[in-house]
Amino acid sequence: MTIEPLDLLRSNLARVRIPEPTNRIYKHECCVSFDSPRSEGGLFIDMCSFLAFGKDFVGWNYEKTGNPVYLHLKQTKKLVPEDRPSKKPTLLAIGIDGGFDNNEPEYEETLSVVILPEYVSLPFPSVELPEKVRLAVDAILLAEGAERKEELAAWTADKKHVSSYAMNIQQIDNGVVIPPCGWKCAKCDKTDNLWLNLSDGMILCGRKNWDGTGGNNHAVEHYRETGYPLAVKLGTVTADLEAADVFSYPEDESVLDPQLAQHLAFFGIDFSSLQKTEMTTAERELDQNTNFDWNRIQESGQDVYPIFGPGYTGLVNIGNSCYMAANMQVVFSTRSFISRYYLSQSLKKAFEMSPADPTVDLNMQLTKLAHGLLSGKYSVPAFEDDEKEKIVTSTTTAKQEGIRPRMFKSVIAASHPEFSSTRQQDALEFFLHFLDQVERANAGKTELDPSRSFKFGIEDRILCSSGKVTYNRRNDYILSLNIPLHQATNKEELESFHKLKQEKLAEGKEINADEIVRPRVPLETCLANFSAPEEIHDFYSTALKTKTTALKTAGLTSFPDYLVLHMRRFVMEAGWVPKKLDVYIDVPDIIDISHMRSKGHQPGEELLPDGVPDEEDSNKMWANEEIVAQLVSMGFNHLHCQKAAINTSNVGVEEAMNWLLSHMDDPDIDLPISKGHGSETSTIVDQSKVDTLISFGFQEEIARKALDASGGDIEKATDWIFNNPNASVSSMDTTPSNAASTSDDVNLPDGGGKYRLIGIVSHSGTSTLCGHYVAHVLKDGRWVIFNDNKVGASINPPKEMGYLYFFERF
Repeated sequence: MTIEPLDLLRSNLARVRIPEPTNRIYKHECCVSFDSPRSEGGLFIDMCSFLAFGKDFVGWNYEKTGNPVYLHLKQTKKLVPEDRPSKKPTLLAIGIDGGFDNNEPEYEETLSVVILPEYVSLPFPSVELPEKVRLAVDAILLAEGAERKEELAAWTADKKHVSSYAMNIQQIDNGVVIPPCGWKCAKCDKTDNLWLNLSDGMILCGRKNWDGTGGNNHAVEHYRETGYPLAVKLGTVTADLEAADVFSYPEDESVLDPQLAQHLAFFGIDFSSLQKTEMTTAERELDQNTNFDWNRIQESGQDVYPIFGPGYTGLVNIGNSCYMAANMQVVFSTRSFISRYYLSQSLKKAFEMSPADPTVDLNMQLTKLAHGLLSGKYSVPAFEDDEKEKIVTSTTTAKQEGIRPRMFKSVIAASHPEFSSTRQQDALEFFLHFLDQVERANAGKTELDPSRSFKFGIEDRILCSSGKVTYNRRNDYILSLNIPLHQATNKEELESFHKLKQEKLAEGKEINADEIVRPRVPLETCLANFSAPEEIHDFYSTALKTKTTALKTAGLTSFPDYLVLHMRRFVMEAGWVPKKLDVYIDVPDIIDISHMRSKGHQPGEELLPDGVPDEEDSNKMWANEEIVAQLVSMGFNHLHCQKAAINTSNVGVEEAMNWLLSHMDDPDIDLPISKGHGSETSTIVDQSKVDTLISFGFQEEIARKALDASGGDIEKATDWIFNNPNASVSSMDTTPSNAASTSDDVNLPDGGGKYRLIGIVSHSGTSTLCGHYVAHVLKDGRWVIFNDNKVGASINPPKEMGYLYFFERF
């Protein structure tokens, strides 16, 4: 006897829930694939758990849960007139009025209630449906999708605020009248990028860019001489005064001046008659973002041929997520991750193993991401709908939609608040966090853990002035390399360039981009610098029972399957000013690091005796006066500087400065230095960062101390541990080379020292926390560029500009 569809629905009403406001409702993306309502089979929403599934996967959910009733969503693209105008953005934003127009097409939506396993379908809306079902469907449709809640859709720059100087600025009546055109800098011949000081009417040029372009700094130098705070950029003043570019030097940002009309009139300027001739600072940033291929790493100006198919799927930028996308494209090109989450694990197996909510299971979301990237299902040319057929666009201009890694980002960032945001992040920090989470997810299953293919051992040999040695071992995922600029191979060309630059600047001319010469440092030099002997001052010798100078050398105890080199392109200058090194690294396709293998404890070497400083020695606290003097010269209190040096074990100015900035508000910062500890206070350390350092092989006590000393920065904390052997010898779990290796060392991958370059993560911008990341990956014998969802054959990969280099062992 056949049951009527409505009767079948009524018999399953117990498995239908009306969602509460606190329920997470998924209606934009399948939990185990990247299918959406726009996919061929649409999306099925479980009306009991509110999880969503694609057509090929909804049956798995029915088998696992027994939930039979689903809301089926299907969206079909509407035809759009070809002459639809596109809007120019006025805000650095996506998804809000005035932001970037994504030109997303409009869709028609059809709804139905489907009952499994027979896939009986009932149309919606319909008055014949039970009231509970109608209420449930309405609530699902009205609710904000969980995907949208987790993804902050609006990426927008901070709005300008009213300057605190605008209302009481003193204007000097010196008879200056500004003409409506024909402006020129009062101190040089610049006729563009000109700023009018609103106090005295001086017209001066703007700031000089890093490459010598822009102005000659005359406007900002005038502020330093006079203290006059506000200036407006000439050429941006029109009848729309709010759009004018007003800059506050003491506040160091673009601001609003509510009295701008009166301030301009003071110098005879009728703003209503002026025409816009210059970009504002914000518009220049917008222009750069609108033309996203703005620099070398994105191969701008090159006709990048798009590639489609398995392994060539792009990742859509879901809000400054390029740091994640670039890393994932390289990681999922490695054999270890391909095997673990694609070849050896099906989507169904991962789903069956997942908890009730697969969206919060890292194993499920890694498998989903792997299949999304590697299957080729979502790497197809974009189609244009036609009434009769789908016509693909030209193969040279075709684009792919790519996949949105929203659920993966939500899971991987759950324990890290910064990665949960839409702010730009450091690709290196994310890479380390990602591998740490993968290792934790595979705890107890070493043979399955793909993160171990990146893990290797490092051994420090420390030679005391007594002639005795000690060895410290640690594990790491990356080899972080300093860039010795003084060993550049093109010093003559650099000298010629600097002479040319000085000549042109003296003449008021700009340096052309094709004239710029950057230092070139071979990668081999950076690797040699890592292994080179390094002096350690104030090393406590357990043999001499006092502090002395020791010599440290480093080597690798194992060679990983995949070696990741981190280039330290970002450094701190005097005054704690961050700077990006504008340098090229000459990276060969093949490297051999066999000579970097640590030799371990050698016959005839005498080990330093175990022990720690006794109480009397540990209480003999003193501050390195050289460090103190440098800090005092920056304007800091002498006592504070002494405490900073002591609490960072006199490691260096950078570490002391970091400690000082983190402890400025300590209640006892002004108390005299006490016996035992320079300061009894410590910062509250982020436990997730402590866990990251513990995963590197450091003990919790030393991890906390290092993070405290370095202001919570993981990279600086790692450097502090490595450069503070007094702490590492006494507090870290060290293994002498002549002792039995730990079980962790035994399980690390190892082999020859010959590697080939297979991936590059490059960065564009002044800081790791801004700008843009792009990946280049060697696939099928050719280099491929992955620029978010743009995937194409690379013509000229920027091997010399990498931030992270990925090498595969032969």
